[in-house]
Amino acid sequence: MNASQTRSLSTIVLAGGQSSRMGRDKALIAVRGVPLLQQICDVALQCASQVYVVTPWPQRYQEILPSRCILVQEQPLPGETVKESPHGPLVGFSQGLAQVQTEWALLLACDLPQLRVDILQNWSSELENAPKDAIALLARHPKGWEPLCGFYRRSCLAVLTEYIDGGGRSFQGWLAQNSVEELPLSDRALLFNCNTPDDLKKI
Repeated sequence: MNASQTRSLSTIVLAGGQSSRMGRDKALIAVRGVPLLQQICDVALQCASQVYVVTPWPQRYQEILPSRCILVQEQPLPGETVKESPHGPLVGFSQGLAQVQTEWALLLACDLPQLRVDILQNWSSELENAPKDAIALLARHPKGWEPLCGFYRRSCLAVLTEYIDGGGRSFQGWLAQNSVEELPLSDRALLFNCNTPDDLKKI
């Protein structure tokens, strides 16, 4: 990835989940001695000029984030509270995307311990060749798209906001209504989610 590609890309890292299956905050769990969220941000900084971390709890993560990361306070929707945070990752993504100034944004969940910078950088080289009508470049899994590790056009914010305002909360439902380009994925371990204590033991 050259410098101009880095300058034309931002990263949004989502750290707003309840970690209910893990039983403790996944973002703060140390894997190989480093908190997961910090690992993701270190990867993100090697891929993009700007990194936004979207979370309802910015004070919780301030001390572990690299200084170049910008914390974005995730806001509850009307009728919600931050404590409940029931709206899911799609809304957090939309609030992060509203901060982005570059044409493309790389979206990452905070629980991807097997991310590889080289693969993300290779993927980002495909952005300039993306069809004009494609709102995203994503890998697939058997049940649909992999929405929390892929690239989105900033210009998709308008249709995303419309979908959310209409009550939509499903990434898969929203993506099904739009044009998405598939990214090649030779190693599925890249997208391994660390959701449970058993997942932790695997890594």
